[in-house]
Amino acid sequence: VDYSGYPDCRPEFIESFERMANLATKAGVEGQGFTIQAPLQNLSKADIVKAGVRLGVDYSLTVSCYQADDQGHACRKCDSCRLRAEG
Repeated sequence: VDYSGYPDCRPEFIESFERMANLATKAGVEGQGFTIQAPLQNLSKADIVKAGVRLGVDYSLTVSCYQADDQGHACRKCDSCRLRAEG
């Protein structure tokens, strides 16, 4: 599993976000709580790409950048862009 140093990729983040959503929303307070599923979280980047290929994902339409511009174009400089370029 590769968290790439991003805190929002960790299981603790997903669990905390789920708890927050259930505390901060009408649905959660009224007992119709949320369950956040992150099925790719425990996969490596390579396994995620393989799954996407099996599903027909057009990776040219995706962006991994955390600093994309207003049009959604990758910066090609941040860690996420560099990791993606390295394959």
